[in-house]
Amino acid sequence: MSKQSSTFALFFGNRGFFPASLQKSARREMADALQKLGHRTLMMDARATRYGAVETPAEGEKFAAFLADHRGEFDGVILCLPNFGDENGAVAALRDADVPILIQAYPDELNRMAPATRRDAFCGKFSIMDVFCQNDIPFTALTPHTVHPKSQTFADSVDYFDRLCRVVGGMRRMTVGAIGARTTAFKTVRIDEIALQHHDITMETLDLSEVFKRMRDVKTTAPAYRDKARKLKAYTDWKGTPAQAFNNLARLGVILDEIVIEYKLDALALRCWVEMQKQLGISPCVLLSEMNERGIVAACEVDIGNAVTMRGLQLAAGAPATCLDWNNNYGDDDEKCILFHCGPVPQSLMTERGRITEHAILANAVGKGCSFGCNTGRIAPNPFTFGSMLTEAGELNFYLGQGRFTEDPIPEDYFGCAGVAEIPNLQHTLQTIGYAGFRHHVSVAPGHVMEPTAEAFCKYLGYDVTIV
Repeated sequence: MSKQSSTFALFFGNRGFFPASLQKSARREMADALQKLGHRTLMMDARATRYGAVETPAEGEKFAAFLADHRGEFDGVILCLPNFGDENGAVAALRDADVPILIQAYPDELNRMAPATRRDAFCGKFSIMDVFCQNDIPFTALTPHTVHPKSQTFADSVDYFDRLCRVVGGMRRMTVGAIGARTTAFKTVRIDEIALQHHDITMETLDLSEVFKRMRDVKTTAPAYRDKARKLKAYTDWKGTPAQAFNNLARLGVILDEIVIEYKLDALALRCWVEMQKQLGISPCVLLSEMNERGIVAACEVDIGNAVTMRGLQLAAGAPATCLDWNNNYGDDDEKCILFHCGPVPQSLMTERGRITEHAILANAVGKGCSFGCNTGRIAPNPFTFGSMLTEAGELNFYLGQGRFTEDPIPEDYFGCAGVAEIPNLQHTLQTIGYAGFRHHVSVAPGHVMEPTAEAFCKYLGYDVTIV
């Protein structure tokens, strides 16, 4: 998958009795800095107001009209204060922005503190924050309090804000597909569809019988089948997989891709047992792995809550996410455990190319040779962010945390795709998760992106988040 960098609308705050000449250099410095960081920018014409900055409410209304004209073209606003800035103009400009807002204030220089050169943006930032709070305008303010656009600190702030904006934009008007009914025994993945809808997430449901019928109609001579078969063969090691199992997996892959397009799905959760094993002789794990690798969020066991969580983490990380089980202790080490699943882990999160096997656990129930499709291997050492979601009393409740996959060994005969996770204060984390009624599944994405994800979830999307 390729990461899409956010586009930012740039707002410049002004207050006339501070040096307005600094506005011109700020426009140039901000645009140059963001372009070097890989971001597109939108700026109001410099002729629209003095230097294109906003001081009065009337000028703020001009900026609000500028944003309205470009609605859908930007993912966030960076509110830049080259000098103190006027809070009333900023409110008029941004109260209807409906995207995340980052407040950035220029630092003063100790050798330029005379009235003609002093910025006082340090103080002005407080005024903006104060009046935004009074007007219930959500905003993001990072440390340090003042930062120059040419600094590495500013680059780090933009990286944080970029991730936050991607989460907010990607979760709004999200559509998630439930393909197949919840497996009867798995009350652990129950979800409140109306609660999702009240938070702008639409859930579409499809029956497996329709999926199976469409699979039967896929001809092996069709271009879509040939393309899918070619990509799957290149994706992992299929040695020992029965030809019919590969054929059925390729057919199912074609149909899942069609469903994603037809219903404009941002994520899906699939009923993966036991009908597929009994009727088709397959486990669809490798298809979920490959879809996640492409950036199409795909969870197993009809776990819609974790499909939604995976989507958020994927957006923040700019990299594939996966759904795992909280599965095993790791000996006597209280800070480590084994996270595992049968084979849906995207290839980029694994130590090496996977290998297709049958489902060694389900084979006990459905018989040998009836469950090929698990992409087995090991999860690569890497820092990661984890989380999960449940619905309760109409709300979306998440937990988020961070850890790392270690190089600790897992026995050769351990089935599936697994990694040893080290999480600070793990036992407290497990207690918190268990007492809150969260699932045995956990969503995982590479990198430590908990903080921008949590801020996006809480401040801009209205979810409830517990940090564990």
